[in-house]
Amino acid sequence: MPKTPYQVVLPEQRTTSVVFSSPHSGRDYGWSFLRKSVLDGVAIRSSEDAFVDQLFEGAPDYGAPFIHATTPRAYLDLNRSAEELDPALVEGVRKATHNPRIASGLGVIPRVVSNGRSIYSGKITMGEARARIEGHWQPYHDRLQSLLDESLALFGEAILIDCHSMPHEAIDTLAQSGIARAEVVLGDRFGAAAHPEVMDQVEAAFVSAGLSVARNAPFAGAYITQHYGRPSRRQHVIQVEIDRSLYMNEARIRPNGNFKNFRNMMQQVMADIARIGRRRVSLAAE
Repeated sequence: MPKTPYQVVLPEQRTTSVVFSSPHSGRDYGWSFLRKSVLDGVAIRSSEDAFVDQLFEGAPDYGAPFIHATTPRAYLDLNRSAEELDPALVEGVRKATHNPRIASGLGVIPRVVSNGRSIYSGKITMGEARARIEGHWQPYHDRLQSLLDESLALFGEAILIDCHSMPHEAIDTLAQSGIARAEVVLGDRFGAAAHPEVMDQVEAAFVSAGLSVARNAPFAGAYITQHYGRPSRRQHVIQVEIDRSLYMNEARIRPNGNFKNFRNMMQQVMADIARIGRRRVSLAAE
């Protein structure tokens, strides 16, 4: 596994309260982990937000830090609580109150990848689970919180854009119900994680780029959005889910012919979102 569970790219100068993160784009699959898995090298990547780190790597050019995982999601899910341990996977875990994520095999140590395919043939020890959390989960979240604390100290506000991707079929149900197919889904826990003005402005950044946007359905935001979103304390979080088919071949997990154009489009989106962090700080100072 990687020596460090994440990488941080900092701007030459912090000019915005915005922080970008990508917790599911890690792809450093260690041999010891792959040896324990029953999946092949492609299947085990099916839950990965492949190439999302490349789409948002330009964030520092607009004055915003960017933190992205190197630890793969199949090994440890950084967008889950450290307490969401799966008794069907981890030895010694007691069954607790029903948790739909754990029940479906998507706890902090995932039991399955996309389409419910099992990662392992048996269980792992509690010691191994705790080692993953202490060595990967905790350092990532410590660094993420420090970036938000720095924004709060510098600008009096922090805006976290939590970047993800979604399978193309994830929004088929909405499309079948007559609602226009969304290419981007923004989640703020139905207003609990971000001020409405911040949500409006982030949505406008994607719409201005020509993308269709939905809010909170089918993704309202998971652990990171819920845990860090504190608008009453001027700490806002918006989860971004982007349709993978816009820039990659989902079956082969490769960039498609539109990847370069889409990545260029995201440059303008990031520039517009970074301006939100500057504009709100400027208005607060007046």
